[in-house]
Amino acid sequence: MTPRDIEAFFANLQAERPHPQTELEYTSVFELLVAVLLSAQATDVSVNKATRRLFPVANTPRAILALGQEGLESYIRTIGLYRSKARHLMETCRLLLERHGGEVPRDRTALEALPGVGRKTANVVLNVAFGEPTIAVDTHIFRVANRTGLAPGKTPLQVEQGLLRRVPRRYLENAHHWLILHGRYVCQARAPKCQTCRVAAWCDHARGQARGR
Repeated sequence: MTPRDIEAFFANLQAERPHPQTELEYTSVFELLVAVLLSAQATDVSVNKATRRLFPVANTPRAILALGQEGLESYIRTIGLYRSKARHLMETCRLLLERHGGEVPRDRTALEALPGVGRKTANVVLNVAFGEPTIAVDTHIFRVANRTGLAPGKTPLQVEQGLLRRVPRRYLENAHHWLILHGRYVCQARAPKCQTCRVAAWCDHARGQARGR
């Protein structure tokens, strides 16, 4: 994709969804952190079902710790890897209280020092909660970036760095959401909907398919 292609690509994604948002449900930065931590290898739908039960009971680090390990597990057992996620979340809550006064830090290094919080989770929190121009590369973004030619890379970090270089700055804050939603609902893994895709005209894959017909 050329710079002109990329500009048109994001202008059309913006026109389709002027104000994109995460599909995870939350009402505070801490709730967002919990939801993203729980979403690893799980769907947003399954996480939302669990947190709708959990957050009315415990939505602060202190309240989560008060549940205890087994108590927390009882709320999230429908999510994959719930035992390890519960351990990570309990330890994260303890560290938030000990090191950050119970607040979620606006700092990548501090976020990544929390158990269960890797680069992708930190990027989501920095972007969604604090408006930082970061891009959390999940399976959807990795696929879209490579398939379209937007920012090809062999690893999530390579794709992230490519996107940060190539996406025009005015689109960076929302690029994370646009690319995830596009990958989730249009540029799907097994059957991309190129025929109805509004950005197919600027996508290397779709143009290659058209030339092959």
